[in-house]
Amino acid sequence: MTPTNPNMARTFPPPVMEARRWIEGVHFPPERPLINVSQAAPVAPPPEGLRRAIAEAAMEDDTAHLYGPVLGLPALREEVAAQVSALYGGAVTPAQVAITSGCNQAFAAVMATLAGPGDEVILPVPWYFNHKMWLDMSGVTAVPLATDDELLPSVAAAERLITERTRAIVLVTPNNPGGVEYPADLVAAFHDLARARGLALVLDETYRDFDSRPAPAHHLFEAADWDDTLIHLYSFSKAYRLTGHRVGALLAAPARLAEAEKFLDTVTICPNQLGQRAALWGMRNLSQWLAGERAEILARRAAIETGFATLPGWRLLGAGAYFAYVRHPFAEPADALCRRMVREIGVLALPGTMFRPGDDPAAPRELRIAFANIDAAGIAELFHRLAALGPG
Repeated sequence: MTPTNPNMARTFPPPVMEARRWIEGVHFPPERPLINVSQAAPVAPPPEGLRRAIAEAAMEDDTAHLYGPVLGLPALREEVAAQVSALYGGAVTPAQVAITSGCNQAFAAVMATLAGPGDEVILPVPWYFNHKMWLDMSGVTAVPLATDDELLPSVAAAERLITERTRAIVLVTPNNPGGVEYPADLVAAFHDLARARGLALVLDETYRDFDSRPAPAHHLFEAADWDDTLIHLYSFSKAYRLTGHRVGALLAAPARLAEAEKFLDTVTICPNQLGQRAALWGMRNLSQWLAGERAEILARRAAIETGFATLPGWRLLGAGAYFAYVRHPFAEPADALCRRMVREIGVLALPGTMFRPGDDPAAPRELRIAFANIDAAGIAELFHRLAALGPG
């Protein structure tokens, strides 16, 4: 056998792909189709106006089929800078914005500039599995930071984990997988810790468009030197239903983006050209539509909270944006339970074992449910099926 990179063996198979294999060979009758709450992704295409804009770009803009700037279309970088500045009450320039092939690539690119083999990055648990996977594959140690009963991390606990090898602290808010929205003062406290210890604070706000709070989620961009410590990640996938087009954003100091450009040029050369034009059109034309999408997601969140409050034995640990993170009442571990749920009630969810270290005792008792994938009727049916699930 030819040599293999040992870092690849350090990590686990892609969880969503692993879960999809659980439905192979299982029959789902028409009266009880599969309810897939495993992956956080819109199941509908973009609105018609956006699809027409993509088609028009494909037919009429020859440059949409050519290589573009590695750090993204200048017009899109300018629009991101302007809208982030307005949203957070700060000052962001286009030179502090890069466009990436999805938010996962934004994370990978910035981590490539921050940490190398043997370095450490602090991740709250339960963590977003792709963050953990990239660190594993890079030879970087993911240091788990425990969270409390409300799935919120402690600044004091994080400080105790910092060593001479620590390079960054990563926060995701609204959280994946927990759904919780980190309070602004907690985000600020983590920022202060990172600044004091010379670390980067990597703040992933993929789901910010579905935050329930009317005010800015934090005030970090108000500082004139915000890019000394803060690195901000964003995704257009959820806001405009562009998951297949792979468009994300990375906001950081221009010097760091120059380093990230080396990674991005090597991996993809440039972000998807049609996807970038779609994101730009969406930012300029879909604010009212996006407000409606947010209202719908918040209504689904309310239905989830109501449903779990009446479901015997289950406990809702966190809910928000696209996710509910729950504790199940059964004796069997979560990975076995999720497989049984596919067979017995036609529900595909992800177990907590995919979001925590292997030796974490909480992992076998937890599940993530991506409720944004199902409408009100689907949520009602989900609870009907969960209520019918007996002990293994």
